Amino acid sequence: MAAISHRIAGPQRGAAAAPPRAGRRGAAAVIAAAAARGAQRARALEGASDELRAAAAQCLDWAPARRRVRAAFAPVLPTLDHCLFKMAPKEIQMEENYETNSKGVEIFWKSWLPREGTATKAALFFCHGYGDTCTFFFEGIAKRIAAAGYAVYAMDYPGFGLSYGLHGYIASFDGMVDHVIEQYARIRGMKEVRELPHFLLGQSMGGAVALKVHLKQQKEWDGVLLVAPMCKISEEVTPPAPILKALNILSCLLPEAKLFPQKDIGDLAFRDPRKRKVAEYNAISYCDQMRLRTAVELLKATKDIESQLEKISSPLLILHGAADLVTDPQVSKFLYENASTKDKTLKLYEGSYHAILEGEPDDRISTAINDIISWLDSHC
Repeated sequence: MAAISHRIAGPQRGAAAAPPRAGRRGAAAVIAAAAARGAQRARALEGASDELRAAAAQCLDWAPARRRVRAAFAPVLPTLDHCLFKMAPKEIQMEENYETNSKGVEIFWKSWLPREGTATKAALFFCHGYGDTCTFFFEGIAKRIAAAGYAVYAMDYPGFGLSYGLHGYIASFDGMVDHVIEQYARIRGMKEVRELPHFLLGQSMGGAVALKVHLKQQKEWDGVLLVAPMCKISEEVTPPAPILKALNILSCLLPEAKLFPQKDIGDLAFRDPRKRKVAEYNAISYCDQMRLRTAVELLKATKDIESQLEKISSPLLILHGAADLVTDPQVSKFLYENASTKDKTLKLYEGSYHAILEGEPDDRISTAINDIISWLDSHC
């Protein structure tokens, strides 16, 4: 959901080029719109200090600003009223890294390892959802999985979280997947990880990323775990066909423009309204209107995945809220039925919304995380 910097920085290493200069009136309108969205977000931060509200009100188009904001919010996170922060296991070994890949993009990635002296069963590689980062809610999820004996690794895609790139911009979904493949190949090559079983965990849009990674690397993963996967965009959050056609044309002319009409899916994703308020503290998430090229790439990706479901051959776990209005649980059923693997499990959580790992009552969140751990235990 999003925010910082009194000025937009120039192009960075590996970042998309800044958009061409508009006229003064156009630039003023863009700045005014961004300021209005930032102010709205700042008001949503219940109990926040003036300093945090000021940070949340800024522009986060470029990674240095996002990194500063993340640092400003980091001390507050352990105090938030959410089980993923309050009940996170202690003594988990954590490490954060920035690494420039072969395409010149600086990627942020993080690891959570079991307590020292605990045997590691396998390595789990996380693919986060649209607009998200691996440094907020997933921290608590990763710690619970690491406490069960798993090495957990996660990265921010280019343009998301703490990685370089224009915020919220996906120039090519396949290109983004290639970034993930390269980064996780580097990690999987490390001596402490090399001999372990390797699993992919994808949430929402990250489910589509994980599936595309698997489809490109059919023999290299020991299993794929999907949480509310984006295999098809729900009609609830998709504009009508005529608008989509027009946006497809516009995306060629103004790819980075924030013009794709979308609903605020926060209330659709979080069943527990208190946890919805906590989500506002995920200050470096992207919550502006979707950029045109990004929207077109997401739609193309879901159509491509839908056409290849029968090629999914890896052991498969799918978790989905039965009342999800963001990604369709019926599509997860379709995925389960059409995947060629014989080792597949589908769990639907009655009454649950999209964010089953973050936005549900505490007991449901624990159940979903324990289901992930139990499935991993049965495949190691």
